[in-house]
Amino acid sequence: MSQMHQGKSAFVWYFSLLALANLIWAGQGTAVKFLNRHLGPIAITFVPFYIATLILIPVLLRNRKRKALTWSDWRRFIIAGVCGQVLAQLGMTMGISKSLASNAAILNLLIPVITAVLASFMLGEKMTRLRWMALGLGLIGVFLLSIEDLRQSSFLEAKYLVGNLLICSGCLGSSFYNVYSKGLLRRFEEIEILIFSYIAACAASVPLLTWVEPVRPAAFAAFDWKSWAAFGFLAVFMYGVSMLLFFHVLKHIDVTVASASLYLLPVFGVLLAAFLLGERLSPVALCGAAVVLVSTVMIMKYDTASQ
Repeated sequence: MSQMHQGKSAFVWYFSLLALANLIWAGQGTAVKFLNRHLGPIAITFVPFYIATLILIPVLLRNRKRKALTWSDWRRFIIAGVCGQVLAQLGMTMGISKSLASNAAILNLLIPVITAVLASFMLGEKMTRLRWMALGLGLIGVFLLSIEDLRQSSFLEAKYLVGNLLICSGCLGSSFYNVYSKGLLRRFEEIEILIFSYIAACAASVPLLTWVEPVRPAAFAAFDWKSWAAFGFLAVFMYGVSMLLFFHVLKHIDVTVASASLYLLPVFGVLLAAFLLGERLSPVALCGAAVVLVSTVMIMKYDTASQ
């Protein structure tokens, strides 16, 4: 097989995995809508998180051949879990509850840019002209997709300021987790990073579910099939399958390149709204989706700094 053919196959494979991960992430908002009738934002965030951790632990035990973890190893996973996952999940969930979903949709555009900056400092990844161009092009495309959200957004209103700051902290936590985990991939397998950081995040979040927002079993008794489907989606696909896919790709390409695929999130969000909720796609939104797709393909196919 020629080197050119191998490169093309790798591009298609990694692009497909990232697209699938982003498609799963795009369904989070719909799942949360089905659950917020029964549970508070902290419970919606962390109870499925606990289930995902319990499901994945047997997978880890079956595949892990490494010796027992040292305190130094656990310290790294605690940093990833607390400074990454807890900050990302809690900041985003609490932020949306105190602000607007439209504000969150716009502020999420910061994640690829923050990731690129952190990767440059923490991992020494180079910000080439192609990478800046692809990130900028993707940003333009997402703004076209988000025109309605921009019209509805209220960044400067005092009552939304705390929520917006929490959303920004969630973006920072998500970016930090991706970059820090990329560094850990030099020593650990993706399943190890995911589960051990999840265990640390679960331990750190217990006080929130104990004192801030206790979960009552009666809430689950009121679940209908849609609520259970949403709960299962978050536990199995959102926190499990999608993260394993993303970590697998991170083993082979720079985190700056992989994070550019996050611009696909609003594309899939718009498409899901059109197919599942019957919302219309405007010509501007279709144009924005095309621009995002071009920018993602461009950085993944032609970037050579990570090869």
